[in-house]
Amino acid sequence: MIESWQQFLTQHGARIEHGVVLDFGNPQAEQEAAARATVMADLSQLGVLAFSGDDTGTFLQSQFTNDVRGLHPDTAQMNGFCSAKGRLLGNFLMWRNAGDYCLQLSGDIKDAVFKRLNMFILRAKVKGRDASDEAVRLVVAGPAAEAAVRSATGLMPDDAMKVAHNGQAVVVRLAHDKFVLSLAPGSAPAVWNTLQANARPVGAATWDWLRLIHGIPMIVAATVDQFVPQMVNFDLINSVSFQKGCYPGQEIVARTHYLGRLKRRMYLVHLDGDDAPAPGDNLYTTDMGDQASGMVVNTAPAPGGGFDLLAVAQIESINGGQALHWKSVEGPALTIKPLPYSIT
Repeated sequence: MIESWQQFLTQHGARIEHGVVLDFGNPQAEQEAAARATVMADLSQLGVLAFSGDDTGTFLQSQFTNDVRGLHPDTAQMNGFCSAKGRLLGNFLMWRNAGDYCLQLSGDIKDAVFKRLNMFILRAKVKGRDASDEAVRLVVAGPAAEAAVRSATGLMPDDAMKVAHNGQAVVVRLAHDKFVLSLAPGSAPAVWNTLQANARPVGAATWDWLRLIHGIPMIVAATVDQFVPQMVNFDLINSVSFQKGCYPGQEIVARTHYLGRLKRRMYLVHLDGDDAPAPGDNLYTTDMGDQASGMVVNTAPAPGGGFDLLAVAQIESINGGQALHWKSVEGPALTIKPLPYSIT
């Protein structure tokens, strides 16, 4: 986190540990606000990798699951990076800013993804860098988000996954009521102060909850190389293209799609109680016995108590009415909740 920005947030009531905003003094109230009102959150816990150079578009097209040729200065896209076995090593929101292709991803995998991508650059005219602390990044979500962002930045992309720029700010519209802002550090405090007229500041976990209840996964260190893209619903959230050319793992991803061999999907589930599951935790169903039937992808405290999770699980078990259990077959049961898109 940029030191001056951390000082600013602390002065405005943020509790920060290891560069992550935990909350602004009342996490329960922040969670409740996220469910019904407009909120904003700092995104310093996420990393940003930037790539530039004459061959950048072609290079990234050969590495990622989505069609980078469709990424223009006024558009954004969700994308992924796979191993040769077709398993996700990371996923990210992508946009372009001046000569850079920017990738926003989980901070705990940033260095590993950067190192692996650099292995493939070879003689291509591409240069990469860690751009995490070059800008302040915020997310604004809720019914008044559009008005808040327009007032604070003077920018407003006209549709989902569109981008607007003005030299001091980049605004990525994720949906009609959700925006990611990348701000010049010097202008960030003024933007924050203007946003506060319409949006309540919240901690990172509250934003995680908003993201996961909309079925958007984030690969973190504990889940690297665990999931084929379709397992985490990439094909349902426009994060994979089946018409583009080759990339690492493409044959396996395509075979899964065209031959219909997908056995696991990602579900939104709820767990009551005070104990928090962690990404990478195994889940179980009675029909699978002691063999794990699924895995936790992401988790966050739910506004009404307990935890909401994104979890990959056996389709056959879920369709057969089997309950998912955390830790073991005898462990706490999870309740399946509806996603905003169909997984059938």
